[in-house]
Amino acid sequence: MINFVPFFVILCIEVYIMKITALVENISHTDLKPIHGLSLFIETKHHNILFDLGPDSTLFENAEKLNIDLRMIDVVFISHGHYDHGGALKRFLDINNTAKIYVQRKAFEKHYNKISLFKISVGIDQHLENHPQVILVDGDLKIDDELTLFVVSNISKCRSIENDHLYTKEGKDNFLHEQNLIINENTTALIMGCGHAGLINILEKAKEVNPHICVGGYHLAYPATKKQINYPLLDQIILELENYPNIEFYTCHCTGIKSYEYLASKLDCMHYLSCGETYRFD
Repeated sequence: MINFVPFFVILCIEVYIMKITALVENISHTDLKPIHGLSLFIETKHHNILFDLGPDSTLFENAEKLNIDLRMIDVVFISHGHYDHGGALKRFLDINNTAKIYVQRKAFEKHYNKISLFKISVGIDQHLENHPQVILVDGDLKIDDELTLFVVSNISKCRSIENDHLYTKEGKDNFLHEQNLIINENTTALIMGCGHAGLINILEKAKEVNPHICVGGYHLAYPATKKQINYPLLDQIILELENYPNIEFYTCHCTGIKSYEYLASKLDCMHYLSCGETYRFD
């Protein structure tokens, strides 16, 4: 006798949808609070992830409005050592005592934004470096079959001049404290914070895993002045992106609206992820 599994059971077994929600982002078209920063809530088959935490209490206010219980987060990634991505770490640790927090070791070093002759600290709380939930990473790391972190050392292609304002104690930032996330599911996702290492350089390192989507900021605007990068550099980026015809791009945060609109006018694969929006990928 042959036993048949009901069709709806097969669907439940085989279909899983990854969801990405912007909890913190510069722009909101909902009742969620916008702020300069980034936090993405990512639901995968095996994890509830926060990629970045934003600068302040905005994460917690917006999560509450969406009925997202941050105590259920099991893994956090802080993309790099700037406060608009990791400023809420202490408060998160106050409410969640189980999540693992993956941060590049160099992210806890001092970081600055140079304006004229003045250097303004933009780093994250160094006192949290030795917290028991914090896992310090040195370079690339495969966490499990679903999650992999990587850094980019070659930052030469399509370099944004907006990076010239950013420093460490040694001098101009080389962004080795910046990590990117690969999520390997039915849809392979590349997640980045600001993409300081350069969108094209990050894509070149990630191409061996053949991502289907790329989510994050590209640092094509300077937040202090709202100035955008020049069009020749945007055209160069567009030309390079044509080498990745199978990727859909969902940008946000530090890309800047004018830069995004120009990219989207030339590329059908370019979308914006604003605060409160959710994208689903099967």
